[in-house]
Amino acid sequence: MEIIAKLENLKFRASLLPKLKEFNIDNFVSGKLARSASYVLNYQNNSFGISQWVSPKRTRSYPYARVYDTMSQQTRVTAIPFIKDEGFDGDRDFIQWDTVSLMSLLNVYVLLGYYHEAEKNPKYKNKITNQVLDYQYLKEQLDKLINYKSSALHWNLSQLDNSLDVAQKCKNNYQIISKQLGVRMHSIEGIDERIAVLKESAKEFKDLSRGLAIDAQSREFQTTQPKEELTGEKAKIIIKNYLGGLYYLTVDEAIIKNDKLLLIEKKHSKNSLFPSIADIKDGIIRMMLFVNLAGTKIANRMVNHFSVLGLTSAKMKGFCHNIMTEQEIKSCLIKNGFSLQQQKTILSVFNEGKLNNFLVFLMDSNNPSYQNEILDSI
Repeated sequence: MEIIAKLENLKFRASLLPKLKEFNIDNFVSGKLARSASYVLNYQNNSFGISQWVSPKRTRSYPYARVYDTMSQQTRVTAIPFIKDEGFDGDRDFIQWDTVSLMSLLNVYVLLGYYHEAEKNPKYKNKITNQVLDYQYLKEQLDKLINYKSSALHWNLSQLDNSLDVAQKCKNNYQIISKQLGVRMHSIEGIDERIAVLKESAKEFKDLSRGLAIDAQSREFQTTQPKEELTGEKAKIIIKNYLGGLYYLTVDEAIIKNDKLLLIEKKHSKNSLFPSIADIKDGIIRMMLFVNLAGTKIANRMVNHFSVLGLTSAKMKGFCHNIMTEQEIKSCLIKNGFSLQQQKTILSVFNEGKLNNFLVFLMDSNNPSYQNEILDSI
């Protein structure tokens, strides 16, 4: 199933926000904030909500939750390493176009950075740890951002246009780290290949956004016929924002039920009663986009849509959701042995759904039939 929709504005009442600590530029440049996930940076009469990724791979350390925590700030900035190489005995991750694309939709400015300090991992011959970004370089990017007058989309595209420079800095610094620590790193040739892939993705985005491939896309949509029940089927969503950019996202499940398109994002826990709050916030980032979609179409036919965040657990018995009364929800949670703090967390997540008009449910993953029963309540 392929879905097309518009995103004309981004309105969302985030209620799970922590109180962020505030720092100045000296704290930033010193590298003392390297282990901080999210914070407010006060610099030159500006307040930036800063989130930091520990890796460009978005499945590590819940970076979207870090971005979520800055959503109360007017100017949101996220620092992402262009590459993270842990050494030949470890992983190497690269920035993905989809990551930059999603940040643009959320109006978050991306600062591409590189690591320039590290320590040798004592457990492996060719692996490093405790990598630190070059914060002086990031400050220079912030200086440019302060005087920048355009959207996050255009800024983020300019960051990709400058990727050759930051990639070269990645190469140089990893070569220095390798020599200093006596650790073998991955081949630098892969970095050049990644630059080519990123630039091709950015070019494709620009071409599509200018309408060069719209006709072909329209023909593709017209041949896609929605099914009546699509539980478990991933779907592609093509979103056009107010600046004319086209973005490709996926949704975990797309279901047409009672003439309504349900966009369902799933989070699962195998060993706990519910997914971690960081994992849940990761899902809520998607909800921010989905609840603001308009003009939703399937096969060139307008459809009404509704957004759903599904939380599942192998330890859970039964189900509850945020359309139930608070008494019904608490009864379900108490039967499952939730502590008072755990109850408070789930009620807060459920309330976030109510505030922003999306369904949140928590159910036993061993009984998938519960999902249909829950969705019938919409």
